[in-house]
Amino acid sequence: MVPFDVILAALAGTFTPVVLLYVLAGVVLGQFVGAVPGIGPVMAIAIAIPFTFVMEPLVGISFLVGIGKGGLVGGAVPAVLINTPGTPDAAATALDGFPLARQGKPLKAMRMALYSSVTGDTASDIILITVSAPLAIVALKLGPVEILFLLLLAFTVIICLVGGTIARGGVALFLGLLLATVGLDPEYATPRLIFGQTELYDGIPLEAIALGILVLPEVLRRLAQGSGLSRPAVEIPADQPAADRSISWREYWSCRFAMLRGASIGTILGALPGIGSTAAAFIAYAATRENAKDPDSFGKGNIQGIAAAESANSAVVGANLIPLLTLGIPGSVGAALLIGAFKIHGIQPGPLLFDQQAELIYGLFGAMIAANFMNFWVGQAGMRLWSAVVRAPELVIFTLALLLCITGVYLGAGGLFGLYTMLACTLLGLVLNALGFSVIVFIIAFFLGSRFETTLSQAYSLTGGSLQELASYPVALALLAVNLIFLALHMRKQNRRALPV
Repeated sequence: MVPFDVILAALAGTFTPVVLLYVLAGVVLGQFVGAVPGIGPVMAIAIAIPFTFVMEPLVGISFLVGIGKGGLVGGAVPAVLINTPGTPDAAATALDGFPLARQGKPLKAMRMALYSSVTGDTASDIILITVSAPLAIVALKLGPVEILFLLLLAFTVIICLVGGTIARGGVALFLGLLLATVGLDPEYATPRLIFGQTELYDGIPLEAIALGILVLPEVLRRLAQGSGLSRPAVEIPADQPAADRSISWREYWSCRFAMLRGASIGTILGALPGIGSTAAAFIAYAATRENAKDPDSFGKGNIQGIAAAESANSAVVGANLIPLLTLGIPGSVGAALLIGAFKIHGIQPGPLLFDQQAELIYGLFGAMIAANFMNFWVGQAGMRLWSAVVRAPELVIFTLALLLCITGVYLGAGGLFGLYTMLACTLLGLVLNALGFSVIVFIIAFFLGSRFETTLSQAYSLTGGSLQELASYPVALALLAVNLIFLALHMRKQNRRALPV
């Protein structure tokens, strides 16, 4: 039990001008890089880590956490305004955010994204502060076999609720997993599907495939329309009523269950290393749509879809630190980079951290809460800027988006090879869209493919490939049962809809 005077001293160290100033700088920088497609907060954190060497540990780590939190808020901005997610986490936000913006309500969409993001992030931080150790113990008990069946459940949910038909969703899933195998075998380091390209030893660059599949097809489609490119990217009526520019308390409260569901899913998946905020956002979105009274309104500008996606992907940020701080296991790429920041200052994350560095940890908790409030204030101010920018002609907006995509991939994905890969992925995205396959299922399968392959190999080694050995893993069997029940209920529901009236 940490003494109360240590917690007070930690909070006193947090709420000093220097720490708060760096947290604010991190949030502003994070929102900016999040709003620029192709850069993202992970790249910004990686670049900023060496500069924290000259800072005090609390100042430097709080600065990096501010970048990560701000990046998720910023990623929703282009997703809402031009259907171009600034980060992969915001792809689910675009499903309802962009249609709402096209209806002339971009400020309403951005405000819902901001409010739900801060709500989910704060809820996750509170759970991190209060019950991080018990959640970490639960996560530790989930071995490769349990994680494998958890990933299979996630794939089933995504295929059924986002993939259209099960067959088309299954094909998109297979293609995503197939491309995730490009590079070195994680078990034996054997090159696969590289076709003589040494640049592919590390796999297909994440930035190239994310922008090529999710972003460039939409940008090229809008540019190829050819007519009306002098009109604003998003029309905002001059006489727009106040209700279309804001979120009332009644509207916010109506999304409470969507945000609660999103925050819960994001926290649970964030505490499990390797699942990620992108999967959390889509699973929360799909679950909210499935439980809604009007599921057909999703994808057409339903604010509950925005609330579910943003609360889920933001809740992952705090939950990712649960295994990092208590077990020394990073829950995401961003969390892995934070381990480097800790080690720069001679601090080893793990079970002894709360005993040896209690003041630093609780100071970091205070900085995370402060970053949430700053995210809210900076986000409110930034909406006016972004809503003014989006009034520029479509030709300017989408040409600039194309330029930013090219720049981001060139810097983050290996120069010209990254650009060629992005172009190839763009063609693949256009083909998938033309044939009616879900790019959402594809991209999630790609993101989770490496984790799935490693877990599958580990589970096979533990069980010897024998199904009878699964009897020793009751949690895995329970997850399998949930998976089969969900699939059966979904197929039954689909059959009912297919019956003639």
